[in-house]
Amino acid sequence: MNNVVETFVDEARRIARVTLKRRWLALGASALVATASIAGISLFMEKYHASARVYVDTQTVLKPLMASLTYQPDMEQQVSMLARTLISRPNVEKLVDTLGLASSAETREATVSRLMNEIKVVPTGNGGNLYDISFRGPSREGARQLVDATVQMFVHAGAGAKKRDSQEAGKFIEEQIKTYEAKLVESENRLKDFKVRNFGVSGVSNQDYFTRVSTLSEDVSRLRVELSAAEQSRDSYRRELAAEEPQLPVDSSMSAAVPSEADTRLEAQKRNLDDLLRRYTDAHPDVVAARRLVSQLEVEAAQRREEARALAKTGKGGRAATSPVYQKLRISLAESEAQTASLRSQLGAKQALLDQVRSVAGRVPQVEAELVQLNRDYEIIRKNYDQMVSRRESALLGVKLDESSQLAEFRVVEPPRVLPSAVFPSRLHLALLAFVLSLIAGIVAAATADLIWPTFEEKAALAEFSGRPVLGTVSMLVTPEGTRRQRASVWRFAAAFGFLIAIQGAWLAWISIKPIIG
Repeated sequence: MNNVVETFVDEARRIARVTLKRRWLALGASALVATASIAGISLFMEKYHASARVYVDTQTVLKPLMASLTYQPDMEQQVSMLARTLISRPNVEKLVDTLGLASSAETREATVSRLMNEIKVVPTGNGGNLYDISFRGPSREGARQLVDATVQMFVHAGAGAKKRDSQEAGKFIEEQIKTYEAKLVESENRLKDFKVRNFGVSGVSNQDYFTRVSTLSEDVSRLRVELSAAEQSRDSYRRELAAEEPQLPVDSSMSAAVPSEADTRLEAQKRNLDDLLRRYTDAHPDVVAARRLVSQLEVEAAQRREEARALAKTGKGGRAATSPVYQKLRISLAESEAQTASLRSQLGAKQALLDQVRSVAGRVPQVEAELVQLNRDYEIIRKNYDQMVSRRESALLGVKLDESSQLAEFRVVEPPRVLPSAVFPSRLHLALLAFVLSLIAGIVAAATADLIWPTFEEKAALAEFSGRPVLGTVSMLVTPEGTRRQRASVWRFAAAFGFLIAIQGAWLAWISIKPIIG
């Protein structure tokens, strides 16, 4: 370690002796480097750093409240995309035109390209909602204005872009609703025409073919059993009525106060009509037939009453049926015949419908397949139409929500500001570096000259350099006049070196106090 230090010290001494020996060459090299540095630094354009910080708040009270009512985009993703695309050519061209940064059309393109590379929008923080906007320019005020304009563009770009997106989405949804509405009407018309054209065939009455056939077959079988039972009951009443004596003894017939046969049948038919009206409409065949029979019986009952009054006046009324049993049998027989006629009519109608359904059995598969396809197409179109209408309502609600309150709030945390001094490397930094380089250049020039044209003042140095033994040395006798000339030369060098140092010091002071721009 001591050897290294000694070697370094010896080398430093040697360089110092060489520099002093060739001091004017070193001074000239330093002056030349200093002059060139001053000229270059004077033309160097300093840059000032301007920055601002914007915070985007995407967590608002309305966001969770409106979550299920309207569509809400991912605001954090949208803001991140907006920040990445903010420094685009159209936006930068707008900044250049607004601030008047380009004096001609030729320089406009170059200015736009340069600003696109120099304007920075960088997210900071863990949440990613804090953005730093920075720019380095040759002018403090110009850099601040450019950052301020970029901040304003960033704050207002989100609202403008979202408004355009809402308008375009609303227009698209309206067009799709009209399209699907036309398709829905067309599908409904096709389905209606198909049902009308194939009425009575499988599928058009909300039942498939086999279900309808099975239901009608069960109804026909049931009506046949009921009709057979009603006919047997009717035949039994007929046999009993044939065996019963209609007349009572004269005394008994005179004392019995029973209604006439026509009145009894009329009451039975009225009860039957009421029962039919409870089950069918007025246009049903059984109801129409029962009404017709009631009207006939009313006429017959009126005629019988007229005849009874006439016979009562002449005393010849003993021929009417006076037996209560006989009259009850007649009533039961009339009810049984009415029930039999009703069941026979119902059986005929059901059997005709069953025959009609069975006659179209060959068309059932095709009709069912067409109906299934029509229903499927209709359901798909209707579902899409309902979804479009629902999305239109959500979009309208979203637009109203945007108008009343923004889901993302832009806050300028740090307004645009410029650092008081230029960024590294500034003119001051370069001037200090040039001062050091000028001194180093002088030392290097002296050492290089000594290597090219070496001179030796000591015997050991000459022997080491030549590698041969030195036979002798010559001493130099310095006269007083020579001593004075050497001192004068040293003072001139000191004055020149001091002047160079003073010039560079003044240059450093001037740069630190009032930087030269341009």
